[in-house]
Amino acid sequence: MAFVQQSSPHARRARPTSRLMLWVIIATLPGLLAQTLFFGWGNLINVVWCVTVALASEAAILKLRQKPVAFFLKDNTAALTGLLLGLSLPQFAPWWVSAIAVVSAIVVAKQLYGGLGSNPFNPAMVGYALVLISFPVAMTTNWAEPALLWDGAPGFGDTLAAIASVQQTTVDGWTMATPLDEYKHKIVSLTAEEVVQHPTFGDGVARGWEWVNGAFLAGGLVLIGLRIITWHIPAGVLGGLVIMSLAFGSNADLYAPLTLHLLAGGTMLGAFFIATDPVSAATSHQGKLIYGAGIGVLIYVIRTWGGYPDAVAFSVLLLNFAVPFIDHYTPPRTYGHHKARRGVPGRTQG
Repeated sequence: MAFVQQSSPHARRARPTSRLMLWVIIATLPGLLAQTLFFGWGNLINVVWCVTVALASEAAILKLRQKPVAFFLKDNTAALTGLLLGLSLPQFAPWWVSAIAVVSAIVVAKQLYGGLGSNPFNPAMVGYALVLISFPVAMTTNWAEPALLWDGAPGFGDTLAAIASVQQTTVDGWTMATPLDEYKHKIVSLTAEEVVQHPTFGDGVARGWEWVNGAFLAGGLVLIGLRIITWHIPAGVLGGLVIMSLAFGSNADLYAPLTLHLLAGGTMLGAFFIATDPVSAATSHQGKLIYGAGIGVLIYVIRTWGGYPDAVAFSVLLLNFAVPFIDHYTPPRTYGHHKARRGVPGRTQG
């Protein structure tokens, strides 16, 4: 009789990958809803398109690798990768830009490394960074102007037509710079009080964006409550960002304030749903804190002094490089054993 040999600890209740990924997908829905309500149909269309391309790409490469297609598609990881890209890309990003991002994420960043569990880099962020570098015009000029779905946002048909276009830019009247981009470029010649008069900031921190980040924060807290992710990486990301902002950004007439860093752009999506990728992130709790803090620091550095207004993708990918180093110096405690004592063996204090 053959027995399956598995190392401890032995969980009594299995939590298959497909169920965990499904919960992550569900937790993103409040953020997707907020994006749709405050920025129109763009992200919803992008999500449907990106998930479709992700499943098709994964099925094709699995077929080429002679792997069971249905078995691997059911783990929901490809769908989650497409979903994260659909949430991250500009609302009016052309369909072909989104397709290139998704195919790069699934085929190059995931399957060519061996599939789930073998990829050293976050697949979604590989795809995002690739199209951001390759098509900067399409990735920086297609962010939707904040407008309620029922009051001012382009209709579904108009949005779909704009995304289906082969042009890299859409109608100027529908698009606007993101709050971080607007603040970064205008604060050079204007005061903070003058900069925030721009319509993209509205009456709050960043018109619409604070609701989107709040929704992703709520979804992330649900994942922590369900123990699908731990609090260490999100806390590290937000903590690193807060410390850097307090240290260097206390003068709003020079740099973006802390509230803008937290509630504009992809901060909460990055902290709770992207940086927490279990395959490409650090392993131990201590390592996760260091890993997250490094991402938070880099987000602030790139946003403030780099050439890109948002920096989640680059920050995550750079820390993915550092994960082997972090894991080497922060190994998790072996199950059933105490942490090793410090000091020289065989010597006692007298």
